[in-house]
Amino acid sequence: MRDYSRAFLTVFASILGLWLVLGFWLLSAGSRFALSVCILLISSVALWRQWRQFRRGKAIRGQITESRLPPEDFQGAVVLVCGDTAPLFPASTAYRETRQGWYLRAENAEQLPLLVQRLAAVRPALVSQVSVLLAFLPEQHTNDEALAQTLRGWRRSIVQCRNWLNGLPPIWSVAWVSPPHGECQDDTCWFTVTPDLPGVRVRQNGHVALPVANWQQESGNHASRLYQTLWLDSILALTEYHLSRPLSTRQGELPSLNLCATGVSLTPVAAVVDNLWQQQIAGITTLSPVCTSAPEMLSLPDVLLPCMPRRHGVSRRMQDVRLTGGVCFLFLALAMLASFINNQRLVRSVGDHLAVYHSLSGTPPAPKLQAQQRLRADSQLLDDWQQRGEPLRYGLGLYQGMRLIPPVEAAVNDWTPPPPPRPVIKKIVQGPQTIRLDSMSLFDTGKWSLKPGSTKVLVNSLVGIKAKPGWLIVVAGHTDSTGDDKSNQVLSLKRAESVRDWMRDTGDVPESCFAVQGYGENRPVATNDTPEGRALNRRVEISLVPQANACQLPGNTPAPSQDDGVSKNEME
Repeated sequence: MRDYSRAFLTVFASILGLWLVLGFWLLSAGSRFALSVCILLISSVALWRQWRQFRRGKAIRGQITESRLPPEDFQGAVVLVCGDTAPLFPASTAYRETRQGWYLRAENAEQLPLLVQRLAAVRPALVSQVSVLLAFLPEQHTNDEALAQTLRGWRRSIVQCRNWLNGLPPIWSVAWVSPPHGECQDDTCWFTVTPDLPGVRVRQNGHVALPVANWQQESGNHASRLYQTLWLDSILALTEYHLSRPLSTRQGELPSLNLCATGVSLTPVAAVVDNLWQQQIAGITTLSPVCTSAPEMLSLPDVLLPCMPRRHGVSRRMQDVRLTGGVCFLFLALAMLASFINNQRLVRSVGDHLAVYHSLSGTPPAPKLQAQQRLRADSQLLDDWQQRGEPLRYGLGLYQGMRLIPPVEAAVNDWTPPPPPRPVIKKIVQGPQTIRLDSMSLFDTGKWSLKPGSTKVLVNSLVGIKAKPGWLIVVAGHTDSTGDDKSNQVLSLKRAESVRDWMRDTGDVPESCFAVQGYGENRPVATNDTPEGRALNRRVEISLVPQANACQLPGNTPAPSQDDGVSKNEME
């Protein structure tokens, strides 16, 4: 079940990560693609590793059945026994249950992590009740180096267990040693060193733990207890040399392991020849450490279980819940951060548009009109979000667009661009009877046909030009220096003829009243090196030139030469 929960959590975290990248963070398309690929690769690797662990879990389930594990509601201590475990368990069972604890046997160093993994998977609520007991029987070891090598293997296995036990569990050791020769007794006597009481204490038959000195002074065989005290000193020295000191010393990647409690039981133990305990005793005393008989199973150290430190661990199930909550909290925090940043960008963007708009006076109107169009686009976007709801990347209670709508609408409505200007007529009078017209207000570029709308320009400009006998209306076209001379001369002549034809047809003026000339680029009035100068050179000039026989109707006498005469064919 745990394997499925971890796989589900991995997929869930991947979905949230993709949602965060694609839905909340405003990134470029390339950055989004790269982050999405990274999230998918990481989740794929995690799922592959979980699949491998699931395959290994099948093998573990085949080796370790649930029948040897304590029930889910077990309230006592769960003790994983490693080291010299054979004398503590029957041959056909792998656990022993007492009133205060449930002892699980790890037959070798390789089995201990598998046992812990299985226990954490099917009994996650009992993880906080687990401790590791290192059983030590010095009378069954004959070589220091072999014992040290075995201890390193158990140490490495214990360190591996922290992956499933939420850290290193409490580690304690117990040594079972035969009492002095002739001092074997039915009642097991325990000597303990625990963190709650100072010094070495004696625990026997459920009595209160006594200091060794007080125990020696009790009525009884003082000589026997003195022997046992001397025996105890040697046992503690042997345990310190072979267990406590190597475990507390860091070795490479293995951290130091400190024993939280130590116990010694003086009870008959089956011994091998020339064992470590015999070697220890032979060096300091002539007493024989051999007992006449040994029980089938050694007693379990229940007296030390109440002294174990209480762990407030978290079960694997609760750890998964916390991990899921942590993933959700991280997603929500990053999503809110993204929403905050997106809203700040929105406020800054609209604020910049408003600042640019208000800084423009409207003269000329084009820049302010462009700024107003940007504000209109902002207003339309904010109105659309108001009606349909803002995008999620701006939401989560951090949306700032509502307070931007009033100033944007007020700015859009407080200024109206002026109407488009009428075509500018550049009129320069060369004397009282000369009018200059801008060619671009009459013709398209490179054309000589009057463009739509030019009639009004001609009417307003030529109101002072009147056909009168004795006066010749001279229409002259001019261009700038753009293009070749021949094309410019033809263009200027054609434009002059177009103006002459309009005046002739509109005012019913005889053609004899007109003279048409095309000068091309030969008579500039300004430099052709600047756009302004070239605009002045593109022109059509209309002049009244006195000429005696000009503008005479057939069969009529010459008209009076007074300048104030008015022809009946006025140009409007």
